[in-house]
Amino acid sequence: MALQPAVHQTKSLRRWWPKRRLWKIVTSVVLVLVLLLITASGTGYYLIHKSLPVVDGTLNVSGLQQSVAVWRDDHGVPHIEAQNEHDLYLAQGYVTAQDRLFQMDLSRRQASGELSEVVGDKALSRDKFFRTFGLRRAAEASWNSYSQDAKQVLEWYAQGVNAYLHQAVQDNTLPIEFTLLGYQPREWQPVDSLTIGKYMAFDLGGHWEEQAFHYDLAQHVSEDQALDLFPSYPVDAPTIIQAMKDNPLDVGPLLAEAVKPNPFNGSNNWVVAGSKTQSGKPLLANDPHLSLATPSIWYETNLKTSSLNVSGVIFAGIPGIILGHNDHIAWGVTNVGPDVQDLYIEKRNPANPNEFQYQGKWEPAQVIHEEIKVKDAAPVSCDVRITRHGPIISEFANDKSTDTALSMQWTALQPSTELEAVQRFAKAQNWDEFKQALTYFQTPAQNFVFAAEDGTIAYRANGLIPIRTKGDASTPVPGWTGEYEWKGYIPWEELPTTVNPPSGFIATANNKVVGDDYPYHLSNVWAQPYREKEISQTLAGKNDLTATDMQKLQFDPTNLQAKEFLPILTGLLQGQQDKLRDIDLAALKELSDWDCRDTLDSSGALVFNLWESELPNVLFKPELSDETLSLFEDKAGTVDHLIRNAASGNPGPWVQERGGLAAVALTAFQRAVDHAVELQGKDASKWKWGEFHQVPFHHPLAAVKPLDLLFDPSKSPVPGSKVTVEAAGWDAKTGEVNHGGAWRTVVDFSDLSQTYNVVGPGQSGHLLSPWYDDQVKDWTTGGYHVTSTDPQVYQVKGHQLTLTP
Repeated sequence: MALQPAVHQTKSLRRWWPKRRLWKIVTSVVLVLVLLLITASGTGYYLIHKSLPVVDGTLNVSGLQQSVAVWRDDHGVPHIEAQNEHDLYLAQGYVTAQDRLFQMDLSRRQASGELSEVVGDKALSRDKFFRTFGLRRAAEASWNSYSQDAKQVLEWYAQGVNAYLHQAVQDNTLPIEFTLLGYQPREWQPVDSLTIGKYMAFDLGGHWEEQAFHYDLAQHVSEDQALDLFPSYPVDAPTIIQAMKDNPLDVGPLLAEAVKPNPFNGSNNWVVAGSKTQSGKPLLANDPHLSLATPSIWYETNLKTSSLNVSGVIFAGIPGIILGHNDHIAWGVTNVGPDVQDLYIEKRNPANPNEFQYQGKWEPAQVIHEEIKVKDAAPVSCDVRITRHGPIISEFANDKSTDTALSMQWTALQPSTELEAVQRFAKAQNWDEFKQALTYFQTPAQNFVFAAEDGTIAYRANGLIPIRTKGDASTPVPGWTGEYEWKGYIPWEELPTTVNPPSGFIATANNKVVGDDYPYHLSNVWAQPYREKEISQTLAGKNDLTATDMQKLQFDPTNLQAKEFLPILTGLLQGQQDKLRDIDLAALKELSDWDCRDTLDSSGALVFNLWESELPNVLFKPELSDETLSLFEDKAGTVDHLIRNAASGNPGPWVQERGGLAAVALTAFQRAVDHAVELQGKDASKWKWGEFHQVPFHHPLAAVKPLDLLFDPSKSPVPGSKVTVEAAGWDAKTGEVNHGGAWRTVVDFSDLSQTYNVVGPGQSGHLLSPWYDDQVKDWTTGGYHVTSTDPQVYQVKGHQLTLTP
């Protein structure tokens, strides 16, 4: 009996021993992993910290003629004080590279079609696309159009970038992104800056996507359905549609692989005369709407010599200031969005893939042999064929020659001098001088608003806008007949211009900027009118406006689309009570209590915006695929138009085939409600727009998990939506805010030495910099920082770096 406990104890020990041993093994493995993590973290921290820019003290910079002072203020904005322009722009290149070198390199690679060289074959299709478009070729062709003075600025800037690059390579302090991707950037060339400028022309578009969309429609839906989605009924609609049907082309690969700018790329800007302000001096406000990312697309800078003092923002990689002010004037821009791209249906010679028909003869195309370097793989070759109209863009995704192809003519593929205009903006002192500088700004066409210390306010739609022999740029046109050629551009002196209007203000928000009596065609696609209408109503309603009023207006979440359509759509549901579920009724209650403002705590904002996003799905699917709809640039405005027509008793075929507007409204509403339940539960009173609508400011490397945890700022809720003045475009599935005014500025001429600004998420591209994401809170809550051009202000608290020869 005495042995039993011993046996029992032995068995217990046997059962315990393997567990103890396993625990020791697990503990050891975890300990090793922790140590490795600590080591890796320590190494990573060391590498990241080591690459932080030097912002205090003295640095020797090759190429300088004299010392340059660089003061960075509380938000990392560099104030560069130089004794001559050579040193000024060399220092701008150096300082910008300190903060944004990886972004600069990625930008020039994307625009040049050279991403595959550093990220592998996953970027191959994108590279082929940009090699086909030829942005870098257009930049290279533009070089000789620049004046010698402008060329020098570009060269000085490149010298500054390279001075930093050489130091970083020598000291092993390149940004950590280069280490993670395993490459070293090449030297900066002046044409790199021009190429980034061409990319901005691409990003602000010209509506080739809409033309391709109409071409695809003609192949797959009835003529009535196709015409129902046209912006207007083309004069020669039957002829054009028949031409598209007679010359079919599978644009599926183009639809799937093309890089398409965000259709909501645009901006708000407005300027107010002293007659309507509290100070008696003009006010100017601008917030350009582009993709949101880390780092920001914008880089704020103050450039100063004895004869120059200009402050504002620029794209990293370009010298000067493109939006901002000097001691005498201020200016801002929005996108005109004109039709500056035309697709041509080309007939190829079956016996020679490099020849295309024109007026009964076969013309040889220019053939450019492109070789794309690919990381960890052999180079890939592709041929780009360029007809008299432009490059063949329909083959980049499949490399197969067909008898029918699409070419593209585009103003930006011609030599242009927009970066020369930027240099001249900085030195202009009045409207006449600024207007003269605009003669150098050809692409992309922009709505410029202007104010001057003498009280002048002005507006101009500026850029090259083609005049067509025939056609209205709504569809691809026959390229072989010679009937649809461009015959020049709208004369410069006849571009839309307004100076000191009686209203006392000028506002644009990518809306239609000319009346029906304007003698030239500008565009078929304009932004929905809600932003401009809210801005104009606000400015017209007050005569003692202040900078604070401008800031509040830039962050205005009023949804005028909801004010127009909510009564129509909810009224349609009232007649279908028997089909409404309890959760539907609860959601309708939230809408009835909503003030039509897209605020963070609003449940009505969530319901309405999800409802709006479902309407095109109900109307157009499954006939139109996601790829096809991605080319439908004017989808939002067209859906508005279809609803207005149907509500007034004139439903088109798309609405009719879905059972009428009431059926469309109900189906879309119930899908939206189901989505809201999936997102935030069954209590509609607790739904909140801000829990869904949040900005992540994604870093380019965040696509590689888990690097998003390292590089992305924390998500933050954002008020507003796609149609509010506080523009915040969002992904319909995830709610992520991916588009908006990364830069907001207000200029008050009562004191031109200071402006009110915010750059989301921050100035720096370096993860450990205090200015990496320090402006996220201000950007998401309507805050601003003051940028002063007065040395007595920014030198008090700033970090001083002296650059010496």
